[in-house]
Amino acid sequence: MISTKEKLQPEVLEAVVIRFVGDSGDGMQLTGTQFSDTSAMFGNDVATFPNYPSEIRAPQGSLYGVSGFQVHIGSVEISTPGDQVDLLVAMNPAALKTNLYAVKPGHTIIVDTDAFDRKSLEKAQYKENPLTDGSLENYRVIEVSMTSLTKESLKEVEGLDNKTITRSKNMFALGMVYWMYHRDTEHTIAFLNKKFKNKPPVLEANTKVLNAGYYYAETLELIPNAYAIAPAKMNPGTYRIIMGNTATAWGFLAAAEKSGLELFLGSYPITPATDILHELVKHKHFGVKAFQAEDEIAGISSAIGAAFAGDLAITTTSGPGLALKGEAVGLAMMLELPLVIVNVQRGGPSTGLPTKTEQSDLLQALYGRNGESPVIVIAASTPANCFNFAYEACRLALEHMTPVILLTDGYIANGSAPWKVRSVSEMPNINTNLVKHASEDWHPYDRFEDTLARNWAIPGTPNLEHRVGGLEKDKVTGNVSYDPENHQEMVLIRAEKIRRVQDNIPDLTTEFAESGDLLVVGWGGTYGGLHTAVKQIHESGYKNIGFAHFNYINPLPENTENVLRRFKKILVCELNNGQFVKVLKVNFENLNIAQFNKIQGLPFSNDELIQQFKNQL
Repeated sequence: MISTKEKLQPEVLEAVVIRFVGDSGDGMQLTGTQFSDTSAMFGNDVATFPNYPSEIRAPQGSLYGVSGFQVHIGSVEISTPGDQVDLLVAMNPAALKTNLYAVKPGHTIIVDTDAFDRKSLEKAQYKENPLTDGSLENYRVIEVSMTSLTKESLKEVEGLDNKTITRSKNMFALGMVYWMYHRDTEHTIAFLNKKFKNKPPVLEANTKVLNAGYYYAETLELIPNAYAIAPAKMNPGTYRIIMGNTATAWGFLAAAEKSGLELFLGSYPITPATDILHELVKHKHFGVKAFQAEDEIAGISSAIGAAFAGDLAITTTSGPGLALKGEAVGLAMMLELPLVIVNVQRGGPSTGLPTKTEQSDLLQALYGRNGESPVIVIAASTPANCFNFAYEACRLALEHMTPVILLTDGYIANGSAPWKVRSVSEMPNINTNLVKHASEDWHPYDRFEDTLARNWAIPGTPNLEHRVGGLEKDKVTGNVSYDPENHQEMVLIRAEKIRRVQDNIPDLTTEFAESGDLLVVGWGGTYGGLHTAVKQIHESGYKNIGFAHFNYINPLPENTENVLRRFKKILVCELNNGQFVKVLKVNFENLNIAQFNKIQGLPFSNDELIQQFKNQL
């Protein structure tokens, strides 16, 4: 360890990666969120990555019960939450043991020494105390009796039990980190005033401990005074820090406003999609109708009913829920009603890793229904653009009269980043296929010539009364039909309708190179990591490498094959066992495609991507 007598000089940094880790009850998610929000208010670019166990409250001190929150802030463009950590705040031995691998040699670790008792060390499977056995001598370790100092600072505050006092220690850690990086405590104090306005003792406790940690750090010679990180240069506008699930919900609100339709959400809670339901419930003043159904099937069925009645209909879920919704997705496809199904992907199969990220539901989204039942599939790629692609999913569903599956994942849904606030007036137009008056020869499955989308008549409108169902229908009247030739024609019409969506989506573009030796390909939430790694290797002299990222999966952009064939080799990187590779090979023959896959519940790291690129080159 570095001696406390050393005097460290201030250091100006472009970016820093900080990870807060502790037990599930230690408030690490709140601590990390507050540091992220404060840094965003300061003007830094920010990316975050929460990482927590699936158990509601895992055994205290256990290795698998560690909860963490990583934040990457900078004065430069930040696309990922970062890989190696500059500062680790570890609240107990288990947190230290499971996260030490990520800390850069020579960088800082803050530990709560009060938590390093024999019992906690045994739970973390330490034979010796790492604070005294010399195993941390390659790091700058700041030992703080955080629990004791928290209790000392609150000894005169009345109305607090011991549990509440101890739980406040996360604010002590946050105060220290605020001082280290020249962050103001003002934003967090305002947050505490709002959160605990009806609990004065708790408000006083958290505020006092936050300030105590801040001023304690000021007295330590070991901490430099302090790291300076300038605001990032960003396009002019109003920004706020936003999580992917929140951005998804707001995209739906914007689409409802733009289309002039009421928004209906029929959903059953499931990790990690539930926050979309939580967010939309807050906005009943915008005409949102949110229904928490008794199960996944009821959730999507209620949404189909809302679509039939003329609402902008949404249902949200994760992989296991999408499996249950499969039959109803086929029904909505058969009815040709606009419906948006959000799948916030998580580790599978079955219950799998419910709080970890994965991209393993792609083939399920494309093919997880009986019969010939193609639907539109698109994917968001950052927490901020979850807003854009939620809006886009609504636009495509309404304009093409078909279900749209929007794929996000736990990584971007729970992560956060700066989002430039947009006015609804700036958003693309949404053209609905609603008909209000019937001609003498009107039929519910009359189609528009360019898109093949059928018209949308609201039941009960005079002269537009009609019925729909899951049985095959006559191509003209919409009546039930068992005619073999008619069935084949209807199957082909529904497939062609999805193909023609290519005319209504943007072309695929590449970054860094338009042709060359290697094209790195990704889709969905891997964008930040892939973009950062390709940019780094490109700037180091590898000019023959390009990057293409897919947000539109079914149909693929019309120029996809043309783009892919400009490169000698294609490397597809995805957080599954090669599902998008299969899609490309089915659609395009004789491409030189390699794949790099990771299925660990974690995003790609920059180092492993760079190594893969060099291996391929």
